[in-house]
Amino acid sequence: MNQNTIASSQFDSRRFTYGLLCVLLGSGTVTLAVQSIFSNLDIATLYVSSDLWQSLIPAWSGQVEPATRSAIIPFFPLMGYLILAACGTWVCGALLISKINHCPFRITLAEWGWNGYRWWLLPGAWEILRIAAFILGWTGAESLLLATSQFWFSVAIAGWMAAFASLLIPVSLLDSELEAGVAKEDRKIAIPFSAWMMMALFVILFTFMNWRLYEGMLVPHGDSAMYEEHLWNVSHGKGFRSYLDQGLFWGEHIQFIHLFLLPLYLIWPSHLMLELCETLALATGVIPLYRMAVRHSRSTTIGKAMVAAYLCYFPLQFLDIAIDLKTFRPISFGVPLLLFALEAIELKRWKTTVVLLLFTLTAKEDYAIILGPLGLWIAWQQWSMRKQESATTKPNFLKTVAPGVGLSLFAVLYLGFVVKVAIPWFRSGEQVHYVGYFSKFGNSLGEVVQNILFNPALLLGELFRPDTFIYGLALIVPLGFLPLFSPSRILVAAPIFGLLCLNELAHDPRHHFHAPIVPILCWAAAFGVGNIPSFLERWKGKIKPATTQTFAMHFLWSSAIATGIFFSLGPLGLVFWDSGSAWYWQRLYVPGERARQFEKVAPLIPSDSKVASTDFVHPRFTHHARSYDYSNYKRKVNEYQSGVPADTDFIVIDTQHPYSEIKTPDQVPEFREHPDQWELIPDETNGYFIILKRKPVPESELKD
Repeated sequence: MNQNTIASSQFDSRRFTYGLLCVLLGSGTVTLAVQSIFSNLDIATLYVSSDLWQSLIPAWSGQVEPATRSAIIPFFPLMGYLILAACGTWVCGALLISKINHCPFRITLAEWGWNGYRWWLLPGAWEILRIAAFILGWTGAESLLLATSQFWFSVAIAGWMAAFASLLIPVSLLDSELEAGVAKEDRKIAIPFSAWMMMALFVILFTFMNWRLYEGMLVPHGDSAMYEEHLWNVSHGKGFRSYLDQGLFWGEHIQFIHLFLLPLYLIWPSHLMLELCETLALATGVIPLYRMAVRHSRSTTIGKAMVAAYLCYFPLQFLDIAIDLKTFRPISFGVPLLLFALEAIELKRWKTTVVLLLFTLTAKEDYAIILGPLGLWIAWQQWSMRKQESATTKPNFLKTVAPGVGLSLFAVLYLGFVVKVAIPWFRSGEQVHYVGYFSKFGNSLGEVVQNILFNPALLLGELFRPDTFIYGLALIVPLGFLPLFSPSRILVAAPIFGLLCLNELAHDPRHHFHAPIVPILCWAAAFGVGNIPSFLERWKGKIKPATTQTFAMHFLWSSAIATGIFFSLGPLGLVFWDSGSAWYWQRLYVPGERARQFEKVAPLIPSDSKVASTDFVHPRFTHHARSYDYSNYKRKVNEYQSGVPADTDFIVIDTQHPYSEIKTPDQVPEFREHPDQWELIPDETNGYFIILKRKPVPESELKD
């Protein structure tokens, strides 16, 4: 409902009654859902830590049952709190809407109650379905409902927020923005100050978080800080490698986009520089997204909503700080590059597209899986447009679809060359390591491909699982389901989504594997919100396209924020503020005693020495002569043998890192089994670190 409609509305007592019922019933249904979730600790920990759960239950007049890890929560005290919250936000929201839009308070009270609080009934629908599944004995359905409860609450919160924003800040398709000359063919659309400010906030916040994680020694070397070692080794003539790799890094991935940072690295040789560049790169994806959203919807307000949704999109944020606190991965640089390429495709700037797509491939070979279907989409789009433009003459089919089909063929050939030839060549003939991620389909690349293509029972059995559905929700719900309104674009991501669902490690958007999907879904969302009026034409007269598009615009950004409450590791997320959580801000972003004790260790290790160290202290030694991994993994650098390489000068063990197994010197195999070779440096770190120094070889042995 837009501003003029509210102003001209008459007070409807029935609508007010409906609004009041929604407030009361919504509070009751939310109470029932919260009771079900928080009565069981295993389910409650999807939302809060165990410590916070134990604090909340007594505050709700409930009792904790430690033996059964459950709680008894009385209905009425909790419902009383929720009714107070609901009535307070109802009245305050109506007052604000009335003040801003100069409308009678009782009208806005009715409209806000009906439009906003009916979303509170959604958790009640979830609870009814859960109870029905329980009564019928459908344990699979009940488990799926419990596993997706966060998404039900996210949609309810997002709908409530979007309803309020639609009443407070109504926007129509034919607003004053069109008078500014925003047109679909406009190639030069200025990014507004508000979008720059959102970008700056994202960069400042996530750079600060990344830097503090590094300073607190919480960033692992493996798959994160090792990329900084690549740059150090390249700039010092040691090759494109870290000493984790079995050889040159080409044997792991054809991924070298971070080498383009070398000019900056020579000026500032630090892992912190890489963190800043990655966060800044992810933020720049705002620029093409904003411009595409504005061109298609012809609304700068919708463009700003797209900016907010992108920056709050929790799968994007996990590309910057993963759930395992890996903070730097070159695959993230492909996200903005692909978005700029998609904008160039929409504008038919083909030379720019080719250059950008080639750069995107340097971020990781995974992007080739996107380029295949993207080429087919380009071919289909070109053919459809030529048919519309050529009413009298028949378009040349081959000439029209050749560029798109050519891109698809190139992507297939490139991916085949990489996984069959390039990577194995750098691995001395061994197959790519990630074949092991598809062990259910075979032990070799050929077996995996053959079973995926020609064993439909196995393929469909692995695809159609609850995990696949949950993974899809995690990618779509934060964008307000809007990618679904651009079905041709979202289909571009279908092959890689299916492949990730088959990957035993990848079907979780809290790591990095989904990076190529992010730009496709955001691209689809930017066009999906503009497609809503055409989708609603069949219901013309029943549903107003302008009003619906206004709600969809607000639902876009509010969905990103609402899902962030339950999933984000940043300030949007509950875990950021939950003192019992492993991701509590003081635990992660305030360097502790361990980091302070390491200051005593660093001066003891000369920079020209070769150091073997455990994972989280490993990044501090990558600028030494050599920096080896001290772990249970057998590395090529030691001929896949246990222990440390023969030329190791020092062993540094961080006894308090997250996966530490060694706590005392007598647990160190080298020191226990070869005390004649290793000297224990006196501990000045209160047991936080163990330092072993190789003893010099006696002169008598040297003579022999």
